[in-house]
Amino acid sequence: MAVALEKTTALAGVRKVPRRMVVAAILVAWLVLFAVFRGKQTLSLAAADLTGLHRWFNDVNDTIGANRNSNPLFLYFFNEIRLVIDNLVTFVQGLISQPSGGRPVPQIGWLGVVGIAGYVSWAVGNWRVALLAVAGFTLFGLQGLWQESMDTLSLTLSAVLVALLFAIPLGVWAGLSDRFNRIVTPFLDFMQTMPTFVYLAPLTLFFLIGPASATIATLIYAAPPAIRITAHAIRSVPVTTVEAADSLGATRRQALQKVLLPMSKRTVVMGVNQTIMAALAMVTIAALIDAPGLGKTVVQALQSLDVGTAFNAGLAIVVMAIVLDRVTTAASGREEAARRSGGRFLTWRRPLLGAGAVVVAVLIHLSHTYVWAAEFPGSGGLGSSIASAAATATTWAQDNLSGITNTFRDVVTNGLLNPFQSLLTDSPWWLVGAVLIAMGVVLGGWRAGVTTVVCVGLLVGTGVWSDGMTTLASTVVATVLVMVLGVVFGVWMGRSLLVDRLLRPTLDAAQVMPPFVYLVPFLALFGATRFTAIVAAVVYAAPVAMKIIADGVRAVPETTVEAATSAGCSTWQIITKVQLPMSRSALTLATNQGLIYVLSMVVVGGLVGAGALGYDVVAGFSQGQLYGKGLAAGLAIVLLGVMFDRITQAAARRTSA
Repeated sequence: MAVALEKTTALAGVRKVPRRMVVAAILVAWLVLFAVFRGKQTLSLAAADLTGLHRWFNDVNDTIGANRNSNPLFLYFFNEIRLVIDNLVTFVQGLISQPSGGRPVPQIGWLGVVGIAGYVSWAVGNWRVALLAVAGFTLFGLQGLWQESMDTLSLTLSAVLVALLFAIPLGVWAGLSDRFNRIVTPFLDFMQTMPTFVYLAPLTLFFLIGPASATIATLIYAAPPAIRITAHAIRSVPVTTVEAADSLGATRRQALQKVLLPMSKRTVVMGVNQTIMAALAMVTIAALIDAPGLGKTVVQALQSLDVGTAFNAGLAIVVMAIVLDRVTTAASGREEAARRSGGRFLTWRRPLLGAGAVVVAVLIHLSHTYVWAAEFPGSGGLGSSIASAAATATTWAQDNLSGITNTFRDVVTNGLLNPFQSLLTDSPWWLVGAVLIAMGVVLGGWRAGVTTVVCVGLLVGTGVWSDGMTTLASTVVATVLVMVLGVVFGVWMGRSLLVDRLLRPTLDAAQVMPPFVYLVPFLALFGATRFTAIVAAVVYAAPVAMKIIADGVRAVPETTVEAATSAGCSTWQIITKVQLPMSRSALTLATNQGLIYVLSMVVVGGLVGAGALGYDVVAGFSQGQLYGKGLAAGLAIVLLGVMFDRITQAAARRTSA
């Protein structure tokens, strides 16, 4: 009994050791062992070297290519899916853009498209959104990017249409069935954890490169938000309302059609908004697999370091994102606006909508009949001016700001990135793996530890361990910078409503922009280096971290803050001793989201010299002999993302428990 009591006391003592002390002990042990085993068993691989797995992937790709038109699985399944999607994309392109090898002009020219955009925006939103849509679509033509913009819009609309056909019914099912919701949630977590790059290589294996693969990748990436938000909307309908419908004798279908769907319509429209934003982001990146549109212009410009052209096309992507976001956001609030205005809203709106439909029909007829209304007039002089101004600004920044930018780059690179990267890449693989597993267990519990064991083992098997560690170093450094910014500005926003009102619109707008766009200005400032990808990742991920931390700080009870103030605590003490400790779950969640956002952006940075896994993926698309290595690199990215996500989510749950 005494021995058992001593063991229990000892275990209780172990449990009382703070996790931060255990983490510090793990890091110290790592540094000591690093000094002993540095440079040994590092699993380094030259850029052109291939492992057995990479060659096997290459053989699979060659075999599929040779048997694509004879294998029944491809002949009657994958090829049919590609044909259906290809026909859909070609049809939509034929309506509003010029299909390659098709008609010399589209069915609906620029004047008709602008009219439709304005009318639809007004019908689902309001006149302000309609003006924004008309101005935005007109700007595409003035930039000389009408054709590219319509190609991007065609792919986006095609992907969103197919995604919603599946996503909304699945979301309703998940909202009605707890069992199905438990089944589908892990798949949605996995799909949303994967960076956008990762979807491309496997899909080209089955659907080839081109618009069909780009659309399929986009709809797969864009569907999870709609499923999640639709399920949330169905579950958010008050139980008493559903019970009232049941008591009146409504069947399950009647309750769904007459109660659940009408009452959740606004939230479902928000899900459509998120699906459209995700689709637009993915369509631009899908330019790597030969998807037409603005993304291809940006990719080609980034690869040739043409900042002016990339900026012009990136601006068009931002404008399209803002227009689509505003239209769908306005649509979600239209019914509330109608209720506030009473019957007057419909009294004058319906006749005006009818007259507007007649005007749009006339514009469509003109654009279908006359060349001047079909092809946007002018040669894109505004776009040339924008590109020239961006190129001039780039030259000026590189000539006059290089001292500041180079100093900042060198401080971060030499002070943080290089030492940490050396620690990861020069340590034995088993040592890094043991550290990651130990961190997973300490921070996330045994389940997160098991996930980490599996991910580390598979990561070793991909044959790109060294590149994976280089990407891991960039991701961790960028995440540290994201959290520094997130804490500083998040606390400021959480403590001041004025600051929150001033900053939040900018943060919301920043989250609308697709990842590609962030690379352009920092390419101008820092050139084609891995640091460019890190800075772009920080700017891309910081808004979500700031908003989560701000909400966490604001959620701290005012009575607690007032008690600390009355006890004589200073502002600094209130922040560090009260608000931040009580917002630990928000801080952990912000770290989780920051890591996922950073990982996706650091990988995209492979286009501007970031190297490592991002470069491997891009090289796999452009060089046939490296396809297998690119596919393995994509798998490694997924493993890193899953490992990060599981550990940080488990840590967030343990913190809030």
